[in-house]
Amino acid sequence: MNGEEEFFDAVTGFDSDNSSGEFSEANQRLTGVIHVDTSKSNGIGKVGDGPPQENGIQKHRTSLPAPMFTRSDFSVWSILKKCIGLELSKITMPIAFNEPLSFLQRITEYMEHVYLIHRASRQPQSLERMQSVAAFAVSAVASQWERTGKPFNPLLGETYELIREDLGFRFISEQVSHHPPISAFYSEGLHQDFLFHGSIYPKLKFWGKSVEAEPRGTITLELLKHKEAYTWTNPTCCVHNVIIGKLWIEQYGTVEILNHRTGDKCVLHFKPCGLFGKELHKVEGYIQDKSKKKLFVIYGKWTECLWGIDPVTYESFRKQERRGDSLRKMKPDDGPEKADCDVADSVPESQETVQVIPGSKLLWRVNTRPPNSAQMYNFTSFTVSLNELETGMEKILAPTDCRLRPDIRGMENGNMDLASQEKERLEEKQREARRERAREEAEWQTRWFHRGSNPYTGTPDWLYAGGYFERDFSGCPDIY
Repeated sequence: MNGEEEFFDAVTGFDSDNSSGEFSEANQRLTGVIHVDTSKSNGIGKVGDGPPQENGIQKHRTSLPAPMFTRSDFSVWSILKKCIGLELSKITMPIAFNEPLSFLQRITEYMEHVYLIHRASRQPQSLERMQSVAAFAVSAVASQWERTGKPFNPLLGETYELIREDLGFRFISEQVSHHPPISAFYSEGLHQDFLFHGSIYPKLKFWGKSVEAEPRGTITLELLKHKEAYTWTNPTCCVHNVIIGKLWIEQYGTVEILNHRTGDKCVLHFKPCGLFGKELHKVEGYIQDKSKKKLFVIYGKWTECLWGIDPVTYESFRKQERRGDSLRKMKPDDGPEKADCDVADSVPESQETVQVIPGSKLLWRVNTRPPNSAQMYNFTSFTVSLNELETGMEKILAPTDCRLRPDIRGMENGNMDLASQEKERLEEKQREARRERAREEAEWQTRWFHRGSNPYTGTPDWLYAGGYFERDFSGCPDIY
């Protein structure tokens, strides 16, 4: 990996350890159906016994132990300007750019709106099921809004589990590769209604002032009652002003969701910001059958809500809208654009909320964030709970679970010095373990996932091997 790639990894959260030890961010501070036995929860508490629990937690916390560390004194440029002429691989990035979560926990945020999967499973018609699946695919990226802190990079072999009986699912993920970084995940409904799995390995591109993360890896949702499987990939995420200026995020690209049983397809266009920010956050698309006949139109914003309507009514409304636009006078040009060199990308102002077309039905609306979200890395209420660790939980969790990572725990508690020291120690420990494997000519063995092909697309994938919730952790590596 060259120095340029490592710098961009450090900014966006997909970095690697450098085997030479010269680069460190810390110095400055499945194919088959897995049947779910709902009669027992493997030491976590039985379904239906007492209040809903997750890993023994009766009531989820509503805030973090310490407020967010201010980043006002830090910028990437303040670091780069001191290192002119040096290789980027030798540049140290402060931990202040992180948020106190692992990337594996970031992936778990897909499940915040899992009720959409349950709703899809209950729908009798395939068109209605696709509407709910499309809403779930959009909701899965909603938590990224204003989340400019980078998650901690998972160590090789790191895991994260989440059991939410109140939401009807359990989830397990593992960092299965470090070069390239690949995170595999698997989730199942506690009432045998769905399986949700995939592997994530983004491709990063640098465009001068922004870093673009192009998603790689297939996401699969199986609705077991209907014997249906849906596959898609996430949109591209772009972080602007990584060098200078205020960071802001947009998602863009086309997401195609395919129902492999019926041939129905949902095509969703995540719009790029556009001139004056008119298209910021917008999502527009449609559902078509296997003969490409449009059945349903979907529109909204990935940061707010998603609506749907029949194609005839949608086209009629848009035609009237265009007729009205043509009668309005165009605004005079404000003059030539400024040179695109050292100027930061302006943070676009979000336009008016979604204009709802009469006759539309609401498919999804984002959860309201807690009032103190800005002091908690812009976390949602769901996200705030992901790193909870109550007394006794460590006896149940795998020793590789990222709740047990001392660097993330230190940052969450507001101890930035400890977090930096622990992060550097863990990265060095990982480097030494890799050197030891090289000396012994031994390959890394994943524990809960294995290489394979996606059963529906045939593309390379990491598949859940099963067995995690039997809780035999005797062979887990010592990574912390």
